[in-house]
Amino acid sequence: MDPMTKMWVSLIGIGLMAIAAVIITFARLKTKGIIKFTLSFVSFILLVFGFLCGLIAIV
Repeated sequence: MDPMTKMWVSLIGIGLMAIAAVIITFARLKTKGIIKFTLSFVSFILLVFGFLCGLIAIV
């Protein structure tokens, strides 16, 4: 993978992790019930994809 592609993949990973942090903060402070669980689950999925993008950018 060329360096520019690695850069974009890592930036996407960082962006996904930042979005996950914002969603989980919102879910824990402002929501209750099934909406809180749903937002937390979506946040977890984004965090995993962000981690995988970061891992791919390293390799």
